[in-house]
Amino acid sequence: MKAIVCTAYGGPDVLRLEEVEKPRAKAGEVLVRVHATTASRADCEIRRFEFPAWVWLPIRLAFGVVKPRVRILGQEFAGEVEALGEGPTAFAPGDRVYGTTGIGLGAYAEYVRAGGRRAGSVVGLMPAALSYAEAAAVPYGAMEALRFLRKGGIGAGQRILIIGAGGSFGTYAVQLAKQAGAEVVAVDSGGKLEMLRELGADQVVDYTAGDFTEGAGDFDIVFDVVGRAPFGQVVRLLRPGGRYVVANPHTAQLLRGLWASLTSDKKMIIGSGAATDEHLRAVTELIEAGELRPVVDRRYPLEQAAEAHRYAETEQKLGNIVIVVDGELSRD
Repeated sequence: MKAIVCTAYGGPDVLRLEEVEKPRAKAGEVLVRVHATTASRADCEIRRFEFPAWVWLPIRLAFGVVKPRVRILGQEFAGEVEALGEGPTAFAPGDRVYGTTGIGLGAYAEYVRAGGRRAGSVVGLMPAALSYAEAAAVPYGAMEALRFLRKGGIGAGQRILIIGAGGSFGTYAVQLAKQAGAEVVAVDSGGKLEMLRELGADQVVDYTAGDFTEGAGDFDIVFDVVGRAPFGQVVRLLRPGGRYVVANPHTAQLLRGLWASLTSDKKMIIGSGAATDEHLRAVTELIEAGELRPVVDRRYPLEQAAEAHRYAETEQKLGNIVIVVDGELSRD
């Protein structure tokens, strides 16, 4: 089968189109013929191998010390069930499915294994109204946004500031927070603000126009999607008992957050655990109810995965970048 192989740690040019062995579904797994996947920030970080110091070593050991052991990237997929592994399953060949691959990655290929005992891999039936390209842009970002907001205790009547609202996590976080009944202030660059208004943000702020923390008011939750906001200034925006939710904290930020959690009533919340079938079901139900939708910026064919990564690293994308594996760029 054709796949994009990560030949080394480095820039987008390390991604090469190669012929590799087609995988076989193991017990409890499904083999999916991939129609679409995504070029996510996480995929770019794995390719470059740029991680905070506090997680660098365990991730390096897992993915390969000298060169990548996990050679095919891609965490999200949408496609059709090709074959089933041994044992009971909720799926049948031909089912339209979407989900995440977990730490095994592998979605930058014509076929991928998913589900079963693969750590962090979740599979579900696609919402009927979505195309494969749209569906591929849902699972990782939507489930992570849902997990973080639940951990942060989002609820009706609360006020939340979402920093980095225009990307994959952020576009879902805006919609999920509004669906929960919160007042949403969304922060990102100027070119993304109109989209954020359309997604339901009550107020939008261009961080490139000045210090976005000045006059921002106070919040029950600050959700920093990218983990780059100035810690002290952001924490001061929290009301008593407020929660600072950080999706990707760097080491100094993590240490300061832990100290603030111990010495004040303001708490820092970081990611832990993995997405589950329940998270994907919840996301699917919201999409089918018309309360959540994916935002797709650009689509690239599989052989242009390196170009997709280059665009992802400009940080100008609106929502998601889709890599079309099997299908037409304009439709699927």
